[in-house]
Amino acid sequence: MGIKVLVVDDSSFFRRRVSEIVTKDPDLEVIGTAANGAEAVKLAAELKPQVITMDIEMPVMDGITAVREIMAKSPTPILMFSSLTHDGAKATLDALEAGALDFLPKRFEDIATNKDDAIVLLQQRIKALGRRRIYRPVTRSTPAAPSSTSTRSVSPSSSSPRVTRDAAPAPRSSSAVRASGKKYKLLLIGTSTGGPVALQKILTKLPVNYPHPILLIQHMPAAFTPAFAGRLNGLCKIEVKEAQNGDQLKPGTAYLAPGGMQMMVERGGAHGRIKVLAGSADMNYKPSVDITFASASKLSGRDTLAVVLTGMGADGREGARMLKSAGATIWAQDEASCVVYGMPQAVTAAGLSTHSISLEDMAESILRESGNG
Repeated sequence: MGIKVLVVDDSSFFRRRVSEIVTKDPDLEVIGTAANGAEAVKLAAELKPQVITMDIEMPVMDGITAVREIMAKSPTPILMFSSLTHDGAKATLDALEAGALDFLPKRFEDIATNKDDAIVLLQQRIKALGRRRIYRPVTRSTPAAPSSTSTRSVSPSSSSPRVTRDAAPAPRSSSAVRASGKKYKLLLIGTSTGGPVALQKILTKLPVNYPHPILLIQHMPAAFTPAFAGRLNGLCKIEVKEAQNGDQLKPGTAYLAPGGMQMMVERGGAHGRIKVLAGSADMNYKPSVDITFASASKLSGRDTLAVVLTGMGADGREGARMLKSAGATIWAQDEASCVVYGMPQAVTAAGLSTHSISLEDMAESILRESGNG
């Protein structure tokens, strides 16, 4: 039997369109539709779908409220449909914080330039979430539910939720790791599906005097990165900003790669500077973890700590390979705490990461390794 899907939208046309796309895949099955959030909450409990697709703006009960209700009463992986606007970005980030795991632009032409690619991408996203159990870590304090995002520039054929696991022995899954004593000059974090909440969970634990610049690469559309950087900056002790071309790297500041662009680092100033460029039109990811990691391998080499978090596909593996060759330290998020164990598994299976660390322990591990623990 296929993955059971509940489709929620106040537009009968969109419900029908999404249902048609879902049922084209033999591994997916639409078991119900709802026209508002209140109906969605009721049907989620009654039908027990494995994935819910959810609109944000609906009558009776909006999508964000519905997500909160569903996650409280009958936790289910939820994929949000969003508009690529400033208000759409804010609402989507609210939905992700409420517990939604992923989102895609509501206009299919914003998902991919080719209609068939957009269809496959939506099906892939639903299947990835359908394989995912809701992560309930045992914690000292209650964390926000995992969430995610994606980029409109991904080619469906270029990514899959998982990679082969037998390429290299996996490092042991670790609690907070002991400090190695190695000295660093730069922290890199790359992520995709599940990244926004994962990044928030890590960055909010870093102190204002964190000793290194931080580069963040999150697969996210251009309309969303300013709002996401602003939200993180308001929540964190460190400064978080959307990277701009020519920014001088400063300790205790995190630079978020702009959506739709590529972020590189080069020599300049005391710690290096950022170069933002459009990059090749045929790049699968904008921003790309591989691009940023590769540039950092030439700037700081062995003095770099690079972390690969939850996400579909394998972006970051080749950049991590270059960093590893230059002497950098590579860590990956462990499978149990990932929304989608694709990107971390790619670097782990390639034998590039030294530790697989739970999201709950990642910030403490970073602080210890950086000399702040």
